Amino acid sequence: MSRHDGGEIVAGRVIADSRKALTLREANYPPVQYIPSEDVDFSQLERTDHATYCPFKGDCSYYSIPAGGKKSVNAVWSYQEPFPAVEQIKGHVAFYPDRVDEIAEQCAT
Repeated sequence: MSRHDGGEIVAGRVIADSRKALTLREANYPPVQYIPSEDVDFSQLERTDHATYCPFKGDCSYYSIPAGGKKSVNAVWSYQEPFPAVEQIKGHVAFYPDRVDEIAEQCAT
């Protein structure tokens, strides 16, 4: 995992802005940016009943971004209690790139 600056924007609203994002690279998937929860505006998110399980990371919960409409349903996910191998993502959330308007990412210096 590496550290990056990152931000997510939906409907002109900044949902997350961080200088402490982690980028997780696994298998043949595109890198995923995990933003610390303290850098996310949860007042703009709604927890959903959607849940999934990953054999490498554990149980996953989801949030929608109402300002984004149907496009932003289950747009954000989090592993509340990730497995030890990826414990760094605990307390972080990630965003599906195709469900937000903009993701800004820069390498931290």
